[in-house]
This record gives sequence, structure tokens and C-alpha cells, in this order.
Amino acid sequence: MKVGVLALQGDFAEHYHSLSLLGVEAIEVRLPEQLEDLDGLIIPGGESTTIGKLMDAYGFIEPLRAFAQTRGIWGTCAGAILMAQDVGREQVLLKIMDIRIARNAFGRQIDSFETDLAAPFLQPPEPPYHAVFIRAPIIQTVDGKAEALLSLADGRIVAARQGKLLATSFHPELTPDLRFHRYFLELLRSQPAI
Repeated sequence: MKVGVLALQGDFAEHYHSLSLLGVEAIEVRLPEQLEDLDGLIIPGGESTTIGKLMDAYGFIEPLRAFAQTRGIWGTCAGAILMAQDVGREQVLLKIMDIRIARNAFGRQIDSFETDLAAPFLQPPEPPYHAVFIRAPIIQTVDGKAEALLSLADGRIVAARQGKLLATSFHPELTPDLRFHRYFLELLRSQPAI
């Protein structure tokens, strides 16, 4: 299995490291032609406006939309924002998942936090997943083929899936827990295209 990490801006190195620990051939993707022989792609956290502008400048938008029709993409934090249909403001979006996102839903950098979430779909399901939220978005709505995977205690959605597409508000690459990366790899192996 070969999985790319979009390496235009953000914490792509941490995802690359997590994939390497799982024995996956990881590729830092900087040009659209590097998508051709990948099984999946991770769009990392960072600054969504900047990543979107760079994706547009490097010609990634249409190739990524085509990629998402048959292969998996996982967006974490800024990456999740870029996968949404709408974020309540004008910015470059891939619009590949039936989700609406509110950017910086928890406030400023100082309002970043960590919490444990019950995630029974992960293997093993225990202990709870320790999630790191940094200027994190919230998934406001899931529509169409998308489904909510994880919510906070107050009901706000922080992870969603749509076929081989995965969006998380938090940063699994910033913890030593590799269960979310394993979950994405399982989606790549087992899910039909959307």
C-alpha cells in the first residue's frame, strides 16, 4: 500500500512518520502527477486558506476531485475544512464530502484542548481515543452519503466518513496512538468508492 501526504504546508511530516511506523510506503506529495499510483492521500492540519491557495496554484483541485471518486482521502483539521462543501466563507474548497464545517469553532490558539473520546470502531476499541484539538473546526452537518463517526459530549461532530473519505477535526498525527491511521488504511482496503 502506498499513501501520500500532501506536503504543501502544515504538519505533513508527522503523518508521514505515523504511516512509516505502520510499515506503509509514505510519499510526500508536492505535485499533482504524484497522485497517480497512490492508494490514498492525507491532507494534513495547517492553515486551510494557505493550503487551498497552494493547491489551486499547483493545479491540485481537479486531480484531487477525480482522485476522491475512486480512492481515499483523509483530512485532519485544515484538511477536513478543505474537503467540505461549505465553510461559511469564501475560500478554495475541494467540496468532496457532504459536510458543512465551522472553522476555528472552539476559538483561538489559546483555546486548544485535548479530550478522550469513545471510538468503538477503532481496533482495539479501548482505551478511549485521546484527541488533540488545535484551533479546531467543527463538522456542523453531515448530509447525503456522509455519516458522523465521533462527537463530543455536547453532541458537536468531530469526525465523519463518506465511503473512503474521512474528516477529523483533531490531530491524530500528534499522538503516539496509531489507531486512526490504521482505521484509514482499513478504509482504503475495504470500502467501495463513493
